[in-house]
Amino acid sequence: MGFVPFAPERAPIDRAALVAALEQANLPSLVAVLYQLTGDRRWLAEPYRPTRSRGMEDNDPGGFPPEIRAEIRAAVADAVCAWADGAPVAVPTPTGEALAEIMSVAVGEDVPLEYAEMTAEDMGFAPVEVRRAPEGAPRAIVIGAGVSGMLASIRLAEAGIEHVVLEKNADVGGTWLENAYPGAGVDTPSHLYSYSFAPRDWTTHFGKRDEVWEYLRAVADRHDLRERVRFGTEVVAATWTDGRWTVRTAPGEELTAEVVITATGQLNRPKIPPIPGLDRFRGPLFHTAEWPADIDLTGKRVVVIGTGASAMQVVPAVAERVAHLTVFQRSPQWVAPNEVYFSPVPEGARYLVENVPYYRLWYRTRLAWNTNDRVHPGLQKDPAWEHPERSVNALNDGHRRVFTRYLEAELAGRPDLVEKALPDYPPFGKRMLLDNGWFAALRREDVTLLAEAVAEVTETGVRGADGTEVEADVVVLATGFHTHRVLWPIEVRGRSGRRIDEVWGREDAHAHLGITVPDFPNLFLTCGPGTVLGHGGSYITIAECQVRYIVDLLVTMAERGIGTVEVRPEVEADYVRRHDEAHEAMIWTHPGMRNWYRNAAGRVVSALPWRIVDYWRMTREPDLRDYRAEPAFQSAQLSSQSP
Repeated sequence: MGFVPFAPERAPIDRAALVAALEQANLPSLVAVLYQLTGDRRWLAEPYRPTRSRGMEDNDPGGFPPEIRAEIRAAVADAVCAWADGAPVAVPTPTGEALAEIMSVAVGEDVPLEYAEMTAEDMGFAPVEVRRAPEGAPRAIVIGAGVSGMLASIRLAEAGIEHVVLEKNADVGGTWLENAYPGAGVDTPSHLYSYSFAPRDWTTHFGKRDEVWEYLRAVADRHDLRERVRFGTEVVAATWTDGRWTVRTAPGEELTAEVVITATGQLNRPKIPPIPGLDRFRGPLFHTAEWPADIDLTGKRVVVIGTGASAMQVVPAVAERVAHLTVFQRSPQWVAPNEVYFSPVPEGARYLVENVPYYRLWYRTRLAWNTNDRVHPGLQKDPAWEHPERSVNALNDGHRRVFTRYLEAELAGRPDLVEKALPDYPPFGKRMLLDNGWFAALRREDVTLLAEAVAEVTETGVRGADGTEVEADVVVLATGFHTHRVLWPIEVRGRSGRRIDEVWGREDAHAHLGITVPDFPNLFLTCGPGTVLGHGGSYITIAECQVRYIVDLLVTMAERGIGTVEVRPEVEADYVRRHDEAHEAMIWTHPGMRNWYRNAAGRVVSALPWRIVDYWRMTREPDLRDYRAEPAFQSAQLSSQSP
């Protein structure tokens, strides 16, 4: 299939509706649209260059005075109406230096040229080859139908590669199906937490669980994905024998295929800490990922154990209806402000996304710039920095001052809460969280924050490590997931017969590019070790990089008559060495805190050390020299049998 550049679909425009909608526009995005439609370079110069966004803010006004805002809106109305009437687009597919220049104007700061190629593909301005595999392509089993598994199936189908998806749940969605606790949602802007090929008219700036799940189900419908999924089918083992994988499911069925692609995620298996007495509590006790559909917290005394991302969403969502809420905090979290976390996307802005050419693309591109790699320099340790106990460099120290001022303002008049809630480690040392009403909830008279770990769960409540006893009707475990035990509890055996957890150790997973492991031929991981985004951005971007790499490799194998590829040990070892060295120079190995990115030995297992643009380039095209390749042999059809 050849390259089909992005071309907005022309439709009649109601000028009055457009003019009204433009009052709710993101003006920096409009400037970029205006230049593309007209080609007039004056829109790239002062006084039409917007200011730089602070943090993750949308910066809708662009820093423009009222008269310039009005001029931009009027010019856009004219240009869009002319386009709707048939006027050609002056700059339809900018790439390279031209695109970097427009990006720099749109985001209010210099964008390096190295970002242009990745952005051009995301926006549909540059060719993306869709390769079809010839007959005889290796067949695949995909484990999981969440974000990554859905993507893998869509891309495999486009490439003409036979496959089946095995999903333990009753529908697609993965973590967005399972995590239905109050307040659940993304902390990545909605338009960025989307597949590049599947935009949505999002109703909120940060999608809540129901809308995200609805989005994924709609994508599945659009691509007939359910026809390739076997639901209610949990995989318990996968074994490499005689040039193919045999995958065993919980009911005892066995399926065989040449390739296995895992899409089991890292936020998948709830982590229940070994707290004494968990089985003694008389009332409901459950993990956030296993929230009972019929639980009613109205008028109940509730204890939440943990203050990570899930707790920060649950607490504000339930605080108003419980009798009293007690939060046990082992260590505080850094919290960033966000003015639109709960705000609906205005109707006018949604109109522009659907009707103004290029507007959606530029809005998404600005979100990507503001939330992806922009903070990466602030996460590098400066050996000469004088205050390593509180920050890792001058930029990181500036972040600390901003977040501290925000915390102190939100908790003004409550020095007790400031003392408990203010972290003593560098910002971004743990996963950064967005304020979704957390501080407001802590200020409530019926909410108590206890800065102590949990020592024991009793029959009637919880006892803290400092001896505090709290009576409870319900206990909620917001204690995270087994992020380090990649692929667990599936038993995966490779060429040598060794289990992959024996190769890795209990929680020390490693893989070339986070995708492939020596001794495990034709096994490809998505959301593998070292690929979770810690510095910001959308994991879907990483998933698209990984799936593109995997499918391209499978097509190449089919074209060259290769049946098996196994990454060379020295290639994986070199990648892991560079991965670990990069992390040693970054914030997540700072000794001042624990985080779920690193294991008990201090090695960062989960988080990606690279910028997104670096990882995009690393996975741009598979290099067969990295693999030991074996020729294909006559193989059986994708099959299944019950013992």
